[in-house]
Amino acid sequence: MATDYDAPRRDEVDLGEDSLEELKARRADSQSGSVDVDEVEVAESFELPGADLADEELTVKVLPMQTDEFRCARCFLVHHRSQLAAERNGELICRECA
Repeated sequence: MATDYDAPRRDEVDLGEDSLEELKARRADSQSGSVDVDEVEVAESFELPGADLADEELTVKVLPMQTDEFRCARCFLVHHRSQLAAERNGELICRECA
């Protein structure tokens, strides 16, 4: 439940004086009848200026794995041999995953 920290605080004496009907009425008033909006749908409708990447083509030069590198069997990232922590059942494990 959201709390308004700027609202004036009430004493414990004031809190005890509220009747059950008042509390129920306040609760019913604070509940909204509107349906929750999906944030993803709202975000898709926004268009950022200068963000049109429809005609852009990404070019990345991919190099084959070098002889001094290995692929970790857990995270599947390519690391330098200096990051090799263990070899279990023929699987190479990096330091981060060990």
